[in-house]
Amino acid sequence: MKTAQAITDKLAIGLSLMCAIHCLAITSLIALLPSMVALGLDNEEVFHLWMVMAVLPSSAYALTLGCKQHKRYRLLIWGSIGLILLVMALVLGEERIGEAGEKILTVLGAGFVAVGHWFNFRLCQAQKHRDCACPANSTGGG
Repeated sequence: MKTAQAITDKLAIGLSLMCAIHCLAITSLIALLPSMVALGLDNEEVFHLWMVMAVLPSSAYALTLGCKQHKRYRLLIWGSIGLILLVMALVLGEERIGEAGEKILTVLGAGFVAVGHWFNFRLCQAQKHRDCACPANSTGGG
């Protein structure tokens, strides 16, 4: 059974990557898939707001649970840097830092979040295998 931490790590990685892909490729996607216009995804600020609102709680939850399990709290720093960059891109917006600045902050932020969750997920999986009382892990023989 998958744990809530593993599921939210994967969710946060997916959301971060989706945010970066949206930021970099939205004009191409809209040209290729006209039905996406009906979803309202052509409004960068609204999409960015919704993505940040989804990434913040899932990241905080997954990283906190993971760090309690594997005790590598520096991953909170990776995730926090990414979240701060995403929020900065949202708050500063295209008006203050330009389209390129907003994209750079968003892609960097999404990258930091995704990397933090990837390492968090890997360390949690390694911790589960280390704590396993499986017969293969027992020493001695009889």
